[in-house]
Amino acid sequence: MKVTLAQIKLRTGDFEFNFENIIKNINANSDLIIFPQANIEDLGGKDLILDEKCRNSQSDFYKKIADKNFSQNILVGDVLIKNGEVEISEDGFYDICGQRVFVSDTFIEDIECDLYVLAKNRYFAMNTYADFVDSIETSCNLIYVNALGLADANVYAGASFAKNADNELVLQMPVCEEDIDTVDFSRMIEFVDEPMEKQVLAVTTFALKEYCENTGFKKVILGLSGGIDSALTAALAVEALGAENVFGILMPSMFSSEGSVTDSLKLAENLGMQTVTEPITPLFNSFMDERERLHDLAEENLQARLRGLILMFYSNRENMLLLSTGNKSESAMGFGTLYGDLAGGYNLICDLTKTNVYKLSNYINRDGEIIPQEIIDKAPSAELHPNQKDSDRLPEYDVLDQIIEMYLEQNIPAEEIPFERSIVDEVIRKIHRFQFKRHQGCLGVRLTERAFCGGVNLPVVQRLY
Repeated sequence: MKVTLAQIKLRTGDFEFNFENIIKNINANSDLIIFPQANIEDLGGKDLILDEKCRNSQSDFYKKIADKNFSQNILVGDVLIKNGEVEISEDGFYDICGQRVFVSDTFIEDIECDLYVLAKNRYFAMNTYADFVDSIETSCNLIYVNALGLADANVYAGASFAKNADNELVLQMPVCEEDIDTVDFSRMIEFVDEPMEKQVLAVTTFALKEYCENTGFKKVILGLSGGIDSALTAALAVEALGAENVFGILMPSMFSSEGSVTDSLKLAENLGMQTVTEPITPLFNSFMDERERLHDLAEENLQARLRGLILMFYSNRENMLLLSTGNKSESAMGFGTLYGDLAGGYNLICDLTKTNVYKLSNYINRDGEIIPQEIIDKAPSAELHPNQKDSDRLPEYDVLDQIIEMYLEQNIPAEEIPFERSIVDEVIRKIHRFQFKRHQGCLGVRLTERAFCGGVNLPVVQRLY
């Protein structure tokens, strides 16, 4: 039996797109063609499964494929389309070309079959793929098929693969690229685990393209502060959409360093993107002229909110998607202003700690400077008061990020985290106490198992921390 694996893009609720993408990838030379799960719930449809129109469209979707009366056997997830009919097995077994084929969304050991099809749209999470491949120890020919797609925060990133009955890898498909290939179970290959930075670059840019294409946005906008977070976000956006579709706004204040402006302009020049400068000092002074100057948090937040106001104006006026630029470290510590720098419709780096922000930025610069080295080298600062540094209010990022990863992603108890106990306790307290900000934050790309945009579900109202 000649088997083809088709790793293709599928979209939530876009039955016509999904139908056309399946039809055009039917391989005439194969006996069985395997596509990813296309049910609405398997594409992140959430409560769309309760919508009658959606349920009817889904039924019609499979029937439309069957009506083409292809001679090939077609598996779309766990749905078999054969001889112009749609079949759904209750026990997961199908007879295809005299072969006993078992289809499941989980791997079950000791299943006796000729071919095991593991059809599960698995969201991307950093540093988990190799372990996932290793965890599948099969004694029969096996194909794992994963879609390409965006389900709100989750990215289905492909990386489908096949193993033979000796548990040897025989096929490995790329991350975030459509691919179609005939499976040769006698052809053993070496597993390739691409660098984390390369995978994240592919996933974040794919996610932004899909978000814009699905929601109708053609252009994006962001504030350029001269800092690493906005610089990385701009570089990712340009990679995804092209420089002509990315617009940056510089909004210096009386506390902004000269380097913040010049570094932002250099970044924009390197990327080829358009910018405009809108100083916030006149707006700030106009508001504060009749109020007492206390140089406190309220005045700092006013600056951030004035910037958010300007960004949202341009976003509305020009119909551009506003990209928020906060990272996971800041989010964990509540280091951001509601309706200010947290404003936005989408965030590409919300699940990257500051440490990983730097890693990805350096990776982007691997073949030459795109993000100015001055931005990478400077000490992080919100520049909301004179000589401000992030380290004035936060632990050093190399310590903070390890605590966040140990507590959130590895679920290590506080007393076992090997840093000064007072620092660990304060970090954990803030993770819990600032959930209210994250609850109001914008959608972003999930890159870990325990992302604030998916995987972490802390109560806003609680008295434990």
